[in-house]
Amino acid sequence: MFNVTNFEEMTLQEFSDALASTNPTPGGGSAAAVALSQSAALTVMVADITIGREKWKSGWQASETAKLIASPLIRDAFELANDDTDSFVSVMDSFKLPKDTEQQKVARSLAIQETTHEAALVPLKTAKDALQLLLCHEDLAVTGNANAVSDVGVASLLASAACKGALFNVHINAISLPSGLSEPLLKQVDEIRNMSRDVSRAVMKAVYSRLE
Repeated sequence: MFNVTNFEEMTLQEFSDALASTNPTPGGGSAAAVALSQSAALTVMVADITIGREKWKSGWQASETAKLIASPLIRDAFELANDDTDSFVSVMDSFKLPKDTEQQKVARSLAIQETTHEAALVPLKTAKDALQLLLCHEDLAVTGNANAVSDVGVASLLASAACKGALFNVHINAISLPSGLSEPLLKQVDEIRNMSRDVSRAVMKAVYSRLE
């Protein structure tokens, strides 16, 4: 039996099996966070095989910066995956609250709103973290160890998928909230999506240029 709130303790096969199951969790938000962890791990690898090697000295600074951002995310992203699942379960639990009296209806409605808002905030954090990671990939692609530029490309694609995937989850939760809560969230979704698109394209251009 899977403990769905401890994804970091699963094997890759166990996580894939859990994801493939008909259970409502884990879902896309948790998958996006796991992709972020993988992107961070690849980023650290490229940084580590650049730092200290004279041939790639021009890439040491970019690698140090990238590693500083990426290292904590290897594990922190799993916490986001766990939180994403937990927040979804909380939303489902709030829908199960009694609604026999007016007081119960009000309490249930408030609980649904609060848990749905939280369920939007978790993937928003995933998206923001993924964007921060993406922002360091262009310099790493340009100046890092050239033998690993393809790994930078994969790391960037994973971070981009994590960012855009997480934003889907922010969006789907935000649209069911009152405008006072939804509008600030949707504004951030648009801003992060546009920025991640531009950054991703710049990284891909740098990777392809280095591969030539």
